Amino acid sequence: MDFPILNTTAYGHPLVYLDNAATTQKPRQVIDTLTNYYLTLNSNIHRGAHYLAEQATEQYEAVRPQVCQFVNARQSCEIVFTRGTTESINLVASSFGQRFLGQGDEVIVSGMEHHSNIVPWQLACERAGASLRVIPFSDEGVLDLEAYRQLFTPHTRIVACNHVSNTLGTVNPVKQITEIAHLHGVPVLIDGAQAVAHMAVDVQEIGCDFYCFSGHKMYAPMGVGVMYGREEILNQLPPYQGGGEMIKTVTFERTTYNELPFRFEAGTPSVGDVLGLGAAIDFMQQQGIENIGKHEEELLEYATQRLSAIPGIRIYGTAPHKVGVISFLLGGAHPYDVGTLLDKLGIAVRTGHHCTQPIMDRYGIPGTVRASFACYTRTSDIDALADALVRIAPMLL
Repeated sequence: MDFPILNTTAYGHPLVYLDNAATTQKPRQVIDTLTNYYLTLNSNIHRGAHYLAEQATEQYEAVRPQVCQFVNARQSCEIVFTRGTTESINLVASSFGQRFLGQGDEVIVSGMEHHSNIVPWQLACERAGASLRVIPFSDEGVLDLEAYRQLFTPHTRIVACNHVSNTLGTVNPVKQITEIAHLHGVPVLIDGAQAVAHMAVDVQEIGCDFYCFSGHKMYAPMGVGVMYGREEILNQLPPYQGGGEMIKTVTFERTTYNELPFRFEAGTPSVGDVLGLGAAIDFMQQQGIENIGKHEEELLEYATQRLSAIPGIRIYGTAPHKVGVISFLLGGAHPYDVGTLLDKLGIAVRTGHHCTQPIMDRYGIPGTVRASFACYTRTSDIDALADALVRIAPMLL
């Protein structure tokens, strides 16, 4: 594996990169794909009749069935390219809300959602006169499925839940969550941003109606993401944005819309980044997604043991089924202070509320320090973090 950026030094120390839940670093084959596109292929796609446009279009559209296979969608037309998870969820909340949400209706979300799976639904509810209902979770970070069952009413229109919590690391039982919703005839959106880099995802096995994720959290470039949607429901939704590519015909009197998936892909896409997404999928499949997950599980177990042994450490999120994320506090020290001192020792972690302020309110804390792992993380990185925490603890406690 070749990740050039990992050879960086920070403040005279070898870089220890433990901020993978925010964004993963990119392997050389992804970087080379981007470089090659801009050196040899750069062109707008779909509408050009010249060589570069044809070649760029062919390579761009070859990624769509690749993503389809990656998440086991039924057909490529169910794969919509976006700028990332946030835009994917906003697309669904806007279009679904316009079509299906009305006065007095309800949207169910979980209490451990990223703001990107809360705020778009709040906006949709405000426009429609609808409201949010929230699935509670335990101190360990496990959703209360019995409480979830009780949230459904005749006014429930959609459920939106993450596959994996970016703060707690909890792997939620999304198949069961979907099955419960479908018993009530309610569709389900899954935020898969924190799942696709760590485990095989099968949208047909889950049974969800929408599944959203970002490229940059799975070794691909920033600026590209995916919204999977079942064809039957996508065909019922109005376009999210207007412009080029999403139309069939335009007159000043009337516009007719393109077929799936192009109806939801207005404007010039980030072609190079989509090609980079394809290269990232190739990379993950070459490594073996199951191998990546197993490696990270071992790291999580090792890191939990090492950090738990440090006096003053409190770990938040102890669900039995987690990915490689550890959120913690060191005594009464503010997470920003801990993160700043770690940074000066070359250790990159995330500090703050991680765009999950309701989780922090649930625990009554301002934020946490978060260490998160990837395929290139090693036990030596965990040792460096643990040793640094022991070193800085006397300065903070």
